[in-house]
Amino acid sequence: MAQHFLLSSAARTLSLVKVMRLSDDQAFEAFKAIRWSDNGGEPYCHKCGCVAVYKYATRKVFKCKACNAQFSVTSGTIFASHKLSLRDILSAIAIFTNGAKGYSALQLSRDLDVQYKTAFVMAHKLREAMGAASDRSKLDGQVEVDGAYFGGYVKPANEKENRRDRRKTANQSGKRQVVVIMRERDGRAMPFVTKSEAHGVSLVAANVDQGATVHADEATHWDNLSTRFMTKRINHSDAYSLDGACTNQAESYFSRLRRAETGTHHHIAGKYLSAYANEMAWRENFRRVSNGEQFMMIVGAATAQPVSRQWKGYWQRGY
Repeated sequence: MAQHFLLSSAARTLSLVKVMRLSDDQAFEAFKAIRWSDNGGEPYCHKCGCVAVYKYATRKVFKCKACNAQFSVTSGTIFASHKLSLRDILSAIAIFTNGAKGYSALQLSRDLDVQYKTAFVMAHKLREAMGAASDRSKLDGQVEVDGAYFGGYVKPANEKENRRDRRKTANQSGKRQVVVIMRERDGRAMPFVTKSEAHGVSLVAANVDQGATVHADEATHWDNLSTRFMTKRINHSDAYSLDGACTNQAESYFSRLRRAETGTHHHIAGKYLSAYANEMAWRENFRRVSNGEQFMMIVGAATAQPVSRQWKGYWQRGY
């Protein structure tokens, strides 16, 4: 039997020990090399793009010769105005990378010895960067689509006679949401958060190439897909895969997202569900990439992402 990729030495190219042992200067040089990799690791102005800059001898700050703007290695990125050291930021990203089912803010706060608020915002900044770096072009080829419900749990009453049918709308909390996933066979996964699975029909029409073959289960709302696409349907009451039709890779994505919800985070607030869904799609898309490469991709995405409008000063806004 072939060895699973995650158990092979090729999957382990990142040493957390080495990252945490970096000196401040080494962490600065590493961050600089990743941020300005397109210029050989040499800084350039993030405002005007000028490559001619002054380097201060006493501070890790640069000054643009064209527009006179002063900037640091994190200026204009999602880590702008950071309080953590660059080594701690790189360590946080390394720890976050290694969480196959995600990484909870509580555990990250303990690992870094920082407040929960700090770890929470850090993790969500990384999710924002991962989501922004994802390829959102139309899917093609064999595309599996499916939907699954998350959140809105209603606890059953203690006594049997007081219990209600929680499948009925009247007995639900109104907080339940659907993650609709579209996933290419051996390709990209693209999630969307909607109020009902039926809304996924229009999302598929907008995000899947018309020449693709769409695989879906027997839910009636997917019937409308046949007017736009070549479709294959699978009845899960009969089989999970039959005559080339299946949604197993879509279900694999939901398996990872469920494990993240129940096993790692335990609760995902509705307004953040899209961020977690995008994170798990990213992890699924790059599951065959070594953790060292994943680390470089996340740091690169974070340094390419501008200052977050959502997470900058998040706690100061009274949330």
